[in-house]
Amino acid sequence: MVTDLGACVGGIDEAGRGALLGPLVVAGVAVDEDSLVRLKSFGVRDSKQLSPRRREQLYPLIREAARKVSVIEISPHEIDVRGKRGINLNELELQKMAQIAESLGCETVYVDAVDTDEQRFGAMLSKRVPGIRFVSEHRADEVYVVTGAASIVAKVTRDARIRELQGVYGPLGSGYPSDPRTTEFVKRYYITEGRLPDFVRSTWKTVAKLKLK
Repeated sequence: MVTDLGACVGGIDEAGRGALLGPLVVAGVAVDEDSLVRLKSFGVRDSKQLSPRRREQLYPLIREAARKVSVIEISPHEIDVRGKRGINLNELELQKMAQIAESLGCETVYVDAVDTDEQRFGAMLSKRVPGIRFVSEHRADEVYVVTGAASIVAKVTRDARIRELQGVYGPLGSGYPSDPRTTEFVKRYYITEGRLPDFVRSTWKTVAKLKLK
């Protein structure tokens, strides 16, 4: 059941969907109207339009202004397991976004749709949490400030996890398969250890392309 916090709006976005290593992070932010104005004045927008330094500066401001911030980190293991069970990534994110939306306690939530059909994705969320009006759009983080705030929270959280891994394993790039530093790290680790690290999504097509298995 949704607990209404009053006149608030929520936003949900993710970071790390296509990454080869590290978590997929889904984040939600709930704000009232006054705080929404504050976020706009801070310059909150889609995290991809901001430098890493600016995202880090905005992160505590968002947390201070928000009524609630909710974050779920989906591990590579969970992603691999759902794949083996026939649950696609859209369905997994649908489950987590519905969980976050319910926790925010707002009547309206703006979601950056991960499905190619944004209306279908919104309808599926509504079925899971019928007490909420979902506005599901592609690039919602570029249009709605509250979704942009969620994108910043998700990105900063994921970047922190990547830095933690780098502190243990050394340079490993951005974690995305398009980054040669990331694919080289995975290959080198496999050659040295004879296995993939547990923070790599072993069911990803990139692993097969690297011919490690």
